[in-house]
Amino acid sequence: MSFKSMIQDMKGELGSISRKSFDVKFGMRSRSQRVVQDTSFRVDALKQSCWANMPPELLRDVLMRIEASDDTWPPRKNVVCCAGVCRNWREIMKEIVKSPEVSGKLTFPISLKQSGPRNTLLQCYIKRSRSNQTYYLFLGLSQASTDDGKFLLAAKKCRRPTCTDYIISLNAKDVSKGNSAFVGKLRSNFLGTKFTIYDVQPTNSGAKVTKCRSTRLVNKVSPRVPAGNYPVAHIAYELNVMGARGPRRMHCVMDSIPARAVEPGGVAPTQTEFLHSNLDSFPSVPFFRSTSTRTENFPSPLESGENEGMLALRNKAPRWHEQLQCWCLNFNGRVTVASVKNFQLVSSSENGVAGQEHENVILQFGKVGKDVFTMDYQYPISAFQAFAICLSSFDTKIACE
Repeated sequence: MSFKSMIQDMKGELGSISRKSFDVKFGMRSRSQRVVQDTSFRVDALKQSCWANMPPELLRDVLMRIEASDDTWPPRKNVVCCAGVCRNWREIMKEIVKSPEVSGKLTFPISLKQSGPRNTLLQCYIKRSRSNQTYYLFLGLSQASTDDGKFLLAAKKCRRPTCTDYIISLNAKDVSKGNSAFVGKLRSNFLGTKFTIYDVQPTNSGAKVTKCRSTRLVNKVSPRVPAGNYPVAHIAYELNVMGARGPRRMHCVMDSIPARAVEPGGVAPTQTEFLHSNLDSFPSVPFFRSTSTRTENFPSPLESGENEGMLALRNKAPRWHEQLQCWCLNFNGRVTVASVKNFQLVSSSENGVAGQEHENVILQFGKVGKDVFTMDYQYPISAFQAFAICLSSFDTKIACE
């Protein structure tokens, strides 16, 4: 048997195990019975397969070739499937699969919390559903079309008496805080001029969290589920004297990313795994398990001035085009419809960065059709952070327009 046919045989058997376990998982049984039976079925199927007694060195070589050959979606799902077989296979795949910063690929859900690739923009797009106030982030599979793509994140707009929340989840069908796929949120003030991005888990050891009564209630109901909101970024929109006719001016402070990260040789902190509860007692578990609760507001670095050492981003100033009679930015063909929401974020002069690094676009967002927008980002921010920043552009700016 050739090595190529061996890999194809492995993919076919993994697909068969995945389909059968899917049928078992959604059988007419209780949730606990489904989880245990699904897990035991996959383990038994693996033990009975021809891959059970494969030497570790050969297994690693096979998995490395699968990872190298399936470098784009949807074939990339084979890599995720291999990582979901058992704990041993997962650990091997976690070593083989590099972070987006190095590989430029989004593979596991944790990739959405890791910095984007260096020196190149990862192309995504956002679709807005006006009927249910929900936004969907997709990884672009083709530069020519936004009709298909790999789903990444979803956000639902929730209006409060004094603020607006955007709940961000890995689950497109159940975007709520009570779902285990909840990964963070964006919260605005009443005027829609100041926003805070919260993560459900810390991005570094020095991250701060504030807990309120709702946090304690969640811990009473499910004490093993981590609860808490960690602020990772603050966004502010300045007053625009020209109203909706002029370009917006925005300023963003990344609490979790140091300013030196954009310097040559700089490093941005990154998450390596999702916090999860006692699901690790099973051989095969989801790659995420987290929830969050409401937190109390506290002064942001933008308000207190305590943003020294933090990465500051600003929107790139557009230029006035005399012939078109409008404000213009060069999106390199990625944006086709003029909109006040369009923007490009670059490193602010506050970071002390000079030269080309000062003009490198870290995030760009723009309209390409009715309720369709492109979102391109790169190091040092993550897809989750980029998505949350773009969500702030959708919100109504009462005091700015």
